[in-house]
Amino acid sequence: MEKSNIIPSMRYVDAPVAIEWLCNVFGFRKHLVVPGENGTIAHAQLVLGNGMIMLGSDSSDEYGKVVSPLGKDGVNTQSCYIFIKEIDAHAVAAGAEIIMEIADQDYGGRLYSAKDPEGHLWNFGSYDPWAEVEESLP
Repeated sequence: MEKSNIIPSMRYVDAPVAIEWLCNVFGFRKHLVVPGENGTIAHAQLVLGNGMIMLGSDSSDEYGKVVSPLGKDGVNTQSCYIFIKEIDAHAVAAGAEIIMEIADQDYGGRLYSAKDPEGHLWNFGSYDPWAEVEESLP
């Protein structure tokens, strides 16, 4: 299995709770979790299929000064798209706050968007953007 070379990274106010929630609700699996001081997470890696995300606790370290769990006015400035073949089953099982209901997309596939307990936006869809590339390669 080829591994993704682009790995989204994010910060959470309560990273230990976020890790459990992401695993239980969205189906991620713990790859590496490095505890920090006072119940925080220094660094964590969660996997889903051949993709990975990295996360940690919100902090005032050098990196923490340029990122935060939510942007200005509580609005996300970034989000993840995750390819899921069985999208309808995933949407029903997720149990997350659905922001955009599952629907067919003009470019193909089906998509839904959800927020996790700290407000990060997650997009799950059955559209495989690699399929177009693979079909057009010589």
